[in-house]
This record gives sequence, C-alpha cells and structure tokens, in this order.
Amino acid sequence: MVDTAHEKIAASARHLDRSAKKQTDSADRRTELAADRTILAAERTYAAWVRTGLASLASGIGAHTLLEGVVPHWMVGATGSVLVLFSAFCFVAAVWREMEPGAPPPRPDTRRLPPTLLIGVNGFLMIVALAALDGIWSTVLPSALRH
Repeated sequence: MVDTAHEKIAASARHLDRSAKKQTDSADRRTELAADRTILAAERTYAAWVRTGLASLASGIGAHTLLEGVVPHWMVGATGSVLVLFSAFCFVAAVWREMEPGAPPPRPDTRRLPPTLLIGVNGFLMIVALAALDGIWSTVLPSALRH
C-alpha cells in the first residue's frame, strides 16, 4: 500500500513537471509571437510614412501643375514646396521610426528590414523630392520675376 502511494505521488510529480515545462514553453512562444507582432507593426508604420510621403510628393507636383495660372505665382510655389518638403520629412521619419522602434523585442522569429535597404530606398525618394522641389522653383521663380 505504501508503494502504491509513493507511485501515485511520483506520477503526480512527473505530471506537474511536464505541465510546468509546457506552460514555460507556451509563455516563451507567446513572447516570441508578441515580438514578431512588434516588428510587423513597425513595418506597417514605415509603410504608412512612405505612403504619406509619396502622396504628398504627388500632391505637391499636382498642385503646382493645377494651380499654375489660377493663383499668384508665389502661392503656387509655396503650396508645391510645402507639400514636397513634407514628403521629404515623411521619408526621413520613416527611416528614423523603423530604425528606432523603442525597446528591442525578445528573440523574434521575423527578421527586421535591413537598414541599408531602408536608407537606400528612402535616400532615393529624398532625391526625387528635392528634384521635384527644384522643378517647382525653376518654373515658379522665372514666372514670378516676369510679373
């Protein structure tokens, strides 16, 4: 009878040990999944900044084209310039927010985007924004000087 009680206690102890390991593994997995969600949320934020920047860039160029001859030249230049400069800000903010997301997540399964890729793509977008700004001012400034 004593052996049976010892066997029951030993079996119960083994069961508790397995249960504790499963619980620990489950908590670790939830932590890893939370880290993955954090990285993916940061990528969505990056994409939102880039989308906003591209929309602002297109709006600045479009405003310049549509407002030409409708409003004074200084207003055409100012409107287009503010929108294009805002797009440049968005491209810089996108990289900054992606590279500085806050506290590092613990051991995620998902890999982060390489910083060189982010800097390269957004650097190119900055050059496009500056070229658009130059295009706006190269057409607005001569027109303003004629009038």
